[in-house]
Amino acid sequence: MEACPFHCIYCDQVKISGHAKMPGFDEVKEIINKHLTTIPADHSVVEVGFFGGTFTGLNREIQENYLKVVFPFIQRGKISSVRISTRPDFIDQIVVDLLKKYSVRTIELGAQSMDDDVLLQTARGHTAEDVANAARLIKMNQLRLGLQMMIGLPGDSKEKSIYTASKFIELAADDVRIYPTLVIRGTWLEKLFQTGEYRPLSLGEAIVTTAGVIQMFEAAGTNIIRVGLHPSEGLINGESLVAGPFHNSFRELVNTRIWNNLLCPLCSSPANEITLTVAPREINFAVGFNKSNRKMLEASFQKVVFKTSDSLKNREFHVDYR
Repeated sequence: MEACPFHCIYCDQVKISGHAKMPGFDEVKEIINKHLTTIPADHSVVEVGFFGGTFTGLNREIQENYLKVVFPFIQRGKISSVRISTRPDFIDQIVVDLLKKYSVRTIELGAQSMDDDVLLQTARGHTAEDVANAARLIKMNQLRLGLQMMIGLPGDSKEKSIYTASKFIELAADDVRIYPTLVIRGTWLEKLFQTGEYRPLSLGEAIVTTAGVIQMFEAAGTNIIRVGLHPSEGLINGESLVAGPFHNSFRELVNTRIWNNLLCPLCSSPANEITLTVAPREINFAVGFNKSNRKMLEASFQKVVFKTSDSLKNREFHVDYR
């Protein structure tokens, strides 16, 4: 929170990230050395990320000192590049030039929404046009662009989330992260929730909306880095979480829903048996969280078999009826 002069109504980075303070420069070096011992030296692409705050909102000297800690690792070939997260209104050419000097290759923007009313209601302090301008500057400098979106914010809707996803695709985002809005203890959003002025999405609503935007990003070839917040201890034990669609296996639930949409039409077949062949990486999602998709098919068929084939990729599948 040190680098951000704004206080978005949903935000408390300490409780969300599980970290109460910024690491010192020596601590960053220790963290890098510690993790490098766990990563195979051959055929590994290693990246350092500065996340959990507004990196380019830090004092320029502090930014440069953090980057200087990483740079010797890059010079020695231990680290390939750096990625940072920041606000779209804290990016300009001077900032970008500094980042490029120290091998920052990816800039992620906390855009959250491309609807100005949603941004206003959440006290973001920037506009959708600010996001677009920052994204264009990043792409113009041949850097990798990451955009982060939230669904279920005050004033948001499924249609607005779909619009935000479409704008991210239009801006040629390389990476995206999708976060359902959670009510964190001590935030202004908690007050709105307690007074009934804000209703968080149910888990089911969040799954449906996220499934829709994921399919849009996949169709556009956009890399989806993360779906759902990283489960910090405060979120898991409920100490920080007041309400909202949090689940440890949120992405698995979303992928299960997408496969459910694909498999549900098969249930109208008059056959007695069905064999589904899917890509190896998709087998768990096709079967479904808690085997929910298998159970759906078993309600229509006497025998259900799932198989894998290396010839299939992504969500391609083959069906055999008997």
